[in-house]
Amino acid sequence: MATRAVRAADDPPPDDPVPEGTHSIRMTADRVLVAQRQAPGERRSRAGILIPATASVDRRLVWAEVVAVGPTVRNIEAGDQVLFSPEDAYEVDLHGDDHHIVRERDLHAVASVRGEGQTGLYL
Repeated sequence: MATRAVRAADDPPPDDPVPEGTHSIRMTADRVLVAQRQAPGERRSRAGILIPATASVDRRLVWAEVVAVGPTVRNIEAGDQVLFSPEDAYEVDLHGDDHHIVRERDLHAVASVRGEGQTGLYL
C-alpha cells in the first residue's frame, strides 16, 4: 500500500528544483525538433536576383538544424542539418524562438558533419 505525503496548510510549499520556464525539452517517439536556419523572407538567387517574401513558391523544402530527437529516431542526431517540407511540420514557440516538430519519416535529406572519407550528405 502506497502512502501519500500530505502538507499542512501552514507549511511552506516545496522548493521546485527547476525554475519555471527553464524545463528541458524531451522529444517522444519518432519526433524531431528543428530550428530553421533563417526566417522565411527575402532571399537571393545564385545570380543575385532578389526574390521577395511575397513570391509564391509552391512546395518548397527548407533546411533546418536538429535541436532534439525522440528515442526511436535512428538516423538523425542533434546538430545535423535536415531538409523538410514546412507543410509536414508543426510549428511551436520555445522561449521566443520558432521551431518545428517533424516526424523522422517526413525528413527528405540529412547533411551531417563530414567524417574521414565521408561525403556528409545522405539522401
